[in-house]
This record gives sequence, structure tokens and C-alpha cells, in this order.
Amino acid sequence: MTKNTLPATDAATTARYPKSIPYIIGNEAAERFSFYGMRSILATFLVAQFFNPTADPALQGVAVAKANETTHFFVSLAYTMPFIGAIMADWFFGKYKVILYVSMLYCVGHLLLAVYDHDLEGFRMGLLLIAIGAGCIKSCVSANVGDQFDKTNQSLMSKVYGWFYFSINAGSVFATILIPEINARYGSAWAFGIPGVLMALATLIFFMGRKMYVKNPPSGINKNNFVFISLYALFNIGKKKKGEHFLDVAKGAFTPERVEGIKAVYRVMAVFAFIPIYWAMWDQNLSEWVIQAQSLDRHIFGYELLTEQVQTFNPVFLLTFIPVFTYFVYPFFDRIGLKATPLRRIGAGLILTALSFVIIALIQTRIDAGEHPSVWWQILAYMILSAGEVLVSITGLEYAYTQAPKSMKSTMTAIWLLTVAMGNVFVALVNSSIADGGFFSKYQGASYYWLFIGIISVFIMIYLFVAPRLKERSYVLEPEDDNKIIADTNNL
Repeated sequence: MTKNTLPATDAATTARYPKSIPYIIGNEAAERFSFYGMRSILATFLVAQFFNPTADPALQGVAVAKANETTHFFVSLAYTMPFIGAIMADWFFGKYKVILYVSMLYCVGHLLLAVYDHDLEGFRMGLLLIAIGAGCIKSCVSANVGDQFDKTNQSLMSKVYGWFYFSINAGSVFATILIPEINARYGSAWAFGIPGVLMALATLIFFMGRKMYVKNPPSGINKNNFVFISLYALFNIGKKKKGEHFLDVAKGAFTPERVEGIKAVYRVMAVFAFIPIYWAMWDQNLSEWVIQAQSLDRHIFGYELLTEQVQTFNPVFLLTFIPVFTYFVYPFFDRIGLKATPLRRIGAGLILTALSFVIIALIQTRIDAGEHPSVWWQILAYMILSAGEVLVSITGLEYAYTQAPKSMKSTMTAIWLLTVAMGNVFVALVNSSIADGGFFSKYQGASYYWLFIGIISVFIMIYLFVAPRLKERSYVLEPEDDNKIIADTNNL
């Protein structure tokens, strides 16, 4: 037992939450308000302001496709930039500096949206800066949560990631309720300006906690990193012996323990290969589903929801489901002997996501027939989608952190976030094809949603075959050896 190791019983009784956690969670709640507040009205704003300002029915289909294309390309950039932010943090500056300084650029992007709400080029520049800002800090923020823990309170990490995700959706709830109302009453300049104020507040909250953070220093560029080891192995793959992993050829030129760590990353990437289709579908609830809501009967409890407010049900359900799953559902399955492992959670989440889209496709079939279905049907789809999100997205955040060696925590999280970008690129290309009259132009109305249901069904079938054959290794943060493996278990 090392000097940093406590007996299990002592660790359980002495575990304490890090003092920095409230600042991290407060920062995340305000930042997510700014992001989701802006995004809550983005798709409908683009249609009404730039792509079909005269509300010409003949132009609506193309206008909607262009708005969806713009929205999904914006999201794809926002989730590609985390890889750049992770490299900046892990190699050069550390997470704290990247989060603080890039947040300032983020604020400028919000300012441009408010100022150029009648100028498409200026507006796109604002979207570009927001994508860079939100993206570069994203992998650093979630990885920064894990950095605050050591072996004495490691048992609390899963719960904190749950509350971290809770803060994301708390910010989203208030944003998706308030910003559409502000847009309807006071105009787009205010609706885009207020999220900018919240982003400034997020930056201030993060700065206030500066003396309490555990700040892991950047590792610098050294030959024992993921990129260099992978490239060396690929260029020397001919030297691989029968039965060896292709990375084993790098053990002579690089630290063997680090090569073993890279193997863990590739095992995680085998799981992540199934995630882009999930995000391709999930992100449509903030664009395609919002536009669909324009054709619904949105009266509930005597109040008519604004089109953009329907999406609020996603974070509302998440705020409900996170503690339910964390404290009741997962422990229940553990008690009956069906352990809720990460791979099982992800598989169940993919299935629920497909089911939510079946409901959306059936709703769209009625809309195509000239009906106005009740918004309650879409709310049901949001409920199922949110349950799937708890199973896939929260699990993925924790999985990305715990399965990576210490020196690549931000990078592994960025790879997870790249799955979001890949999914959104695919949706953007589909909508671009529709707008240009290309191959996917035949998939409009309900057939558009059935297309995605068919695609995710294929992925689910492959996942059910592959997942039982995957293994999982968790890494514990230890100052003297960041590659010490503490667990190696079959997941299914």
C-alpha cells in the first residue's frame, strides 16, 4: 500500500467534496445558459430573419433545410474545437488558463450576435467565435472536474459528474424558457444579448474560484504521447509479431507503460465509434424538433407554449432523471445482479433514442396529412430522449475521463466530444443535400425521421454484437504513477 492509499473503510468515511466544485458547477450553469439560450431560438430565427423573411410557403422547405444546415455545422465546429482546446491545455497552458482566456473570446461572439442580428455575415462571425469559445473550453471544463479528486474522495466522482450534468441542464431550463419569451417580447438583440451577459458572469464565477482549483500543470510535448506513439506504430506495423497488439511495436522506442495506456484509449474509441449516430439524432431536438413544434397544438394547462419553449422539456426531464437514475435505478439493477455497467447503459440509451424518433416520425406523418397533433406527443418523445441521454451522455463524460491515462484526460474527453461533431456534420450534410435538391431531397417530412431510425437501428444491432466482447480499464490519479491500473473487468 502506498502512502497515498487509504483502507476502503477509512476512505469511505473521510471522503469530502473538493471546495472548488461549487465554482466549477456555477460556471457551467451560467455558460450553458448562454449557449442554450442562444441556440434555443437559432433555427427558427435563421428561417424567419434570413432564409425566408416573407414566410413564403414555397420557400419554407429549403429555408428550413438551410437553417438546419447552418445550425448543425455550427454545432459540429463547437464540438470539434475541444480537441484543439485539449491540446492547448494538456501540452502548453493547462486547463485553467485555457478556460479563462478563451471564455473572453466567447463573450465577444455573443456580442456580435446581438449587434449583427440583421446582418447574416456579421451574425455568422459571432457564431464562429462562440463555436471556438464554447468548443475550446468544453473538454477542459469536464476534465477539470475530475482533476479536483484524488484517492481519498474518488468514490464521489460519479455523483459529482451527475451534478455537473445537472448544472448544465439547470442552465438550459431557464434559458429555453426565458430567451424565447424575451425574443417574442423585446426582439432578437435582447434575446442574443442576455446570453452574452450570462457568459460574462460564467467567466467571473470561474475566476473567483482560482485559488481553490487543483491545477495540473501541462505535460508539454514529449514523445510519449498518443499521436507520436500511434504514428510510430502505424509506420512500423510490419514489425508486429503474431498475436501482438499493433501498438506493441512501439514499446522499444517509447515508455512501455505509456504504450499500455494508449491501448486503453483505443479500447474506449471502439465504444465511441457507436456514438456519432446518437448525437446526429439527439441534436435534432434543438432544431428539427423545434421547427416541427410550429405545426403542433401547443396548448397545455390553458397556456400556449411558444415554439422554442417546447424544448425546455428535455432539460426538465433530465433534472428529474439524473438523481432518479443515480440513486435508485442503477443501485436497483446492481442489487438484483444486473450491474449497470457503462456499456449496458450506453446500449439501453441508444435503444431509447431510436424509440423517441419513432414517436417524432409518427407525429410528422400526421402533420404531413394536414393535422395538428397535440404537443403532448412531442413531450413524450422528449421524455424518452432524456432518459436515453442520461444513459449515454453522462456515462460518456465519466467514461472518457476514467478510461484515459492522467496525461491525456482532456484529450480523451475531446475525442468523446468529436463524436458530437461527427454526428452533426452528417445531419448538416443531409440537410445541405435537401436544400440543394440532392440525393437526400427525397427524405422530407416523416421519411426524414424514418431515415435516421433505420440508420441507428443498424448501429444498435452491431453494438449488441460487439459490446459483450469489449473490456474496460479504469485509471486512478496517482502522483507517482499515472498509469497504475486498478480495475480490469468484463462489462457484459
